[in-house]
Amino acid sequence: MTERAITEVAVGVLVAPDGQFLLTSRPEGKVYAGYWEFPGGKVEAGESIEQALARELREELGIEIGAAHPWQTLVMDYPHARVRLNFCKVFEWTGEFQMLEGQQMAWAQLPVQVRPVLPGTIPVLQWFATELGHAGPTHLD
Repeated sequence: MTERAITEVAVGVLVAPDGQFLLTSRPEGKVYAGYWEFPGGKVEAGESIEQALARELREELGIEIGAAHPWQTLVMDYPHARVRLNFCKVFEWTGEFQMLEGQQMAWAQLPVQVRPVLPGTIPVLQWFATELGHAGPTHLD
């Protein structure tokens, strides 16, 4: 069996001053539509992770981000693709949030109340729990 090619994905973990983080739902027409995740998208040829993240958040949310701080990476094997999720924390942005792809947004804290949560998002919630010393569930089933 040959290994599937990995698609590089830039993912933004937007953290507000009060510690809440932004989750968005996957829009209708996309794989896992309705599942909640951290926003982002595919890295295009010639882009850095940070450039791709800035472009994706502009296209999806209508905001301009400040510095993207590389945080964690995770390879996920989904039925439709094998992806390397490059998570970057973002603490500064400008502009009003606009749901340009028909998605929803929610500011969240642990345990996350929106559901269902995309499988690739669950490890990120666990990383937050570790950083924050959070005990108990990170999300609702």
